[in-house]
Amino acid sequence: MTGKLAKRVEVRLAGEGGQGMILAGIILAEAAILDGKNAVQTQSYGPEARGGASKAEVVISPGEIDHPEVLQADVVVALSQEAFKKFAASLKPGGLLIVDEEKVESNASPQAIRLPITRLALETTGKVITANTVALGALVELTGMVSKEAIGKAVTARAPRGTEDMNRRALQAGFEAAAGKGGV
Repeated sequence: MTGKLAKRVEVRLAGEGGQGMILAGIILAEAAILDGKNAVQTQSYGPEARGGASKAEVVISPGEIDHPEVLQADVVVALSQEAFKKFAASLKPGGLLIVDEEKVESNASPQAIRLPITRLALETTGKVITANTVALGALVELTGMVSKEAIGKAVTARAPRGTEDMNRRALQAGFEAAAGKGGV
């Protein structure tokens, strides 16, 4: 997936309500558009607003997107055990699974790339809510599906006024945590 996007890529970002994964999906789609690609973003929440599983889906393609939903994800990011249980099975064979190592059981999936996403957010910014931005940094570092410049611009544009620097630090923490971890 590194470099120029040659085909449609399907991404599922999942966590608990309140973790910001819906916003992460919006930011990822905006970054793809900044890179000159086509992108569609959809989202859904569990019946509970906070604590229930939520997911954002992003489809990125160099060409026209004729079906806006994720059928078989190329990448799944799971920030909670419930999200992992609900959505990891939607990963296509050979796809990339990124999990928060402190929120998803260690024996859940041996092929997963395990990163301390929430802990990094807290250590880097003092705020757990920036875990979604750390996750985006890791996703971009591992896949190259959008440029670092575009994801940086999209994060900064969506960050609440006065939190731009904090969110840039969270994104950088994600890049650094995922560096050298492999990917696709």
